[in-house]
Amino acid sequence: MDSQRLIAFVVFSFSLLMLWNAWQEHTHPKEVTVASSAATSGRAVAPDATLPPTPGQELKGPVAPVSTNQVVKGARVKVETDVLTAVIDANGGDIREMEFSKYRENENANLPFRLFEEEAGHNYFAQSGLLGTDMPNHKTVFTLDPGDYRLKEGQNQIRVSMKATSVNAEVVKTYLFTRGSYVVDVEIRIKNLGHTPLDAYPYYQYLRNGLPPEGESKMVNTFTGPAIYTDANKYQKVKFTDIEKGKQDHVKQAKDGWIGMVQHHFFSAWLTLDPNDASAREFYTRALGNGEYSAGVIMPDVKLVPGEEKTTTMRLYAGPQDVEKIEQLAPGLKLVVDYGWLKPIAYPIFALLNWLHGLVTNWGTAIILLTVLIKLAFYPLSAASYKSMAKMRKLAPRLEHLKERYGDDRQKLHEAMMKVYSEEKINPLGGCLPIVIQIPVFISLYWVLLGTVELRQAPFALWIHDLSKPDPFYVLPVIMAISSFIQMKMSPKPTDPVQAKVMMIMPIAFSVMFLFFPAGLVLYWLVNNVLSILQQWRINQVVASGSGAANDSKH
Repeated sequence: MDSQRLIAFVVFSFSLLMLWNAWQEHTHPKEVTVASSAATSGRAVAPDATLPPTPGQELKGPVAPVSTNQVVKGARVKVETDVLTAVIDANGGDIREMEFSKYRENENANLPFRLFEEEAGHNYFAQSGLLGTDMPNHKTVFTLDPGDYRLKEGQNQIRVSMKATSVNAEVVKTYLFTRGSYVVDVEIRIKNLGHTPLDAYPYYQYLRNGLPPEGESKMVNTFTGPAIYTDANKYQKVKFTDIEKGKQDHVKQAKDGWIGMVQHHFFSAWLTLDPNDASAREFYTRALGNGEYSAGVIMPDVKLVPGEEKTTTMRLYAGPQDVEKIEQLAPGLKLVVDYGWLKPIAYPIFALLNWLHGLVTNWGTAIILLTVLIKLAFYPLSAASYKSMAKMRKLAPRLEHLKERYGDDRQKLHEAMMKVYSEEKINPLGGCLPIVIQIPVFISLYWVLLGTVELRQAPFALWIHDLSKPDPFYVLPVIMAISSFIQMKMSPKPTDPVQAKVMMIMPIAFSVMFLFFPAGLVLYWLVNNVLSILQQWRINQVVASGSGAANDSKH
């Protein structure tokens, strides 16, 4: 395989990656209807199929589908801090809505981004409750004082409490919101009102539809769904389709870890207050019907003698995938940022990009500087590649003459070409290895730019007001297409006419796809192309002047 074919292969492979993402997005089911849901393996089914599996019971059969469209609205509290606004409903004490003031919706930049929402077909709630005989759960109607709670000047926290009373227990659920934080502490205080010992299992879960977030680019496909992390099993994604089919291969019981709900740029996670808490816990996922799912964790039971009162606390993170902040909250939490299968390379690249942004305070400029640094790091390898191509370009007339001389006798043509390569001390594969080595870096950088939430609504300059969205006037993709065409013209012309046509068409086809890619990605590719053209032009000049051998050490 010569270097031209390898370049075509690399470009074609990257194109396939982009097309595969687009195809997955296009074929993602828009509405899921479940006839029946598979039960969790080896666990019991609660009488109400919207409740978590009850610990200690045996499997009785499949879970009946339940329409969560029957969820009703009750008394409500609206909580507003400096970074978020949340709506809590008395029915179950759920967080039904949550929006972030510092982030904008994809489709309408005038609206704040919503993570939790209550909308037909798009429900996404944070729920909690207790399992046990006659214990309040997320179906119970709590008593709370409706109204608006706003963080005042000089105030650091807001507490919202609600109460539910049953024959056996009095339960007070309290949400604690903190200034500047996307962490919400959830306290559940339980008092045994009966005359016998009481066991209560706290659980914390999400109810979510199986659809990807609205407004995501059609040319990228990132994971949406539950994720579980434990020290033993590490980070595991759980597909909605697997939950629907009853594939419960993910971890169920552990003494550590968390469960989250992940989507592009944002996520939520139920965390223990102490990251080193070694309490036994049980994770579960269930299909509820009508395209909705639940995923949660059941914590150890709280034992109370008559008249005793205890409080259990869980932490809810709901916010952006900001690596620097979330990695301090719990082990493995930064893994929710989707950097593809090359995470060991992607994380250092992000760290460097983030450091550069700290210097220049502009993500577009940081991308340019990062591209320059990566280009410098690979300069010796790429120089060897371009030098090999420059020498091949210089030999093109001789190779064309050999082709005319031997015609269809490919064996003799090959032998003659190998002799020329030997005489000129040229390795026809000399340009291959450098390109192959750089492929993982390019792919990793692609995922870094795709998954970095800091690029969301981040302006660059002039008409580029959001590096996470396509160029609104397609200026960058057009310039990139021109630069790609120049690169191809500077490369040695393939002896195969068909291959030559493919190499000329490839920049156009590749650039058409970039019309729909985030501007940050196109900016990186354009800068890389420009630097490559300059380097290739310089080496072509040196080789053409006959001083290539004397200047090998300089390139």
